[in-house]
Amino acid sequence: MKIKIPSLFFIAAILCASCQSKSQQKEKEGSEKSDTTTVVDNNPTEKIDVSKIKKADAATILARKQVPVLCYHQVRNWIERDGKVGKDYIVPIQNFKDQMKMLADSGYHTILPDQLYAYLNTGAKLPSKPIMLTFDDTDEDQFTIVRPTLKKHGYKAVYFIMTVSIGRKGKFVNYMSSEQIKQLSDEGNIIGSHTYDHKNFKKYTGKDWEEQLDKPTKKLEDITGKTMTEFAYPYGLWNSEGFPELKKRGFRMAFQLSTKMDQKDPLLTIRRIIASGYWSPKTLSNSIKNSF
Repeated sequence: MKIKIPSLFFIAAILCASCQSKSQQKEKEGSEKSDTTTVVDNNPTEKIDVSKIKKADAATILARKQVPVLCYHQVRNWIERDGKVGKDYIVPIQNFKDQMKMLADSGYHTILPDQLYAYLNTGAKLPSKPIMLTFDDTDEDQFTIVRPTLKKHGYKAVYFIMTVSIGRKGKFVNYMSSEQIKQLSDEGNIIGSHTYDHKNFKKYTGKDWEEQLDKPTKKLEDITGKTMTEFAYPYGLWNSEGFPELKKRGFRMAFQLSTKMDQKDPLLTIRRIIASGYWSPKTLSNSIKNSF
């Protein structure tokens, strides 16, 4: 039976319209409407069996070129009560979207902890222009604003959760629920521990290890169904005396801020820089290049 060429074009047009409709429906997920930017996969990953990776010596790890790691906190518009210092930790919504667009347009690909761990220990290949995005403190805008923005660019991130705040609603800020945290995890993002209530790691003694590490870890593992292997120091402050406590609890990597990595345990002092709310996309780009 012969099929007329015009009929083929007609069928193709219908199929194309159907696919486009389904794609647009998916892009509406999240609390904000997305624009017409095409969703691409900027997080190409292969399954990594971390259990087979032999930990390298400190000198080998320190010799590797550092991967840029950005640290964000709140992503919301500034309000009158926000002070000058506070605005460093609060990135206005449009500025954040512009920063992520800059990263995508510049060819950056997000990586996750397994990839970073494999690279630092074995020299495993990373995608071109790798970068890691991390978000601290459990703010709900990380789900309502950050999640759909990253999803549009095909990006994944690491969310360091302070468990005291889970599900809390405040006068000025709300925090993610257990269900939202689990959804982030189920979608391929990584959940890490950020203590119970942000107590300075350098001051832990006695029961602090149970209250700030053990209980929060169990809570996050109950929520996600996954083992916690990454930790972020409150305020970015750390001391080597606490490293044995992290190791015996199974933490593979711990993230500080911008100080020098420890010469004996570099995996427990992975460097990050705070992406300031004052920074334009261009300033962020320059800071990444100058800091790493």
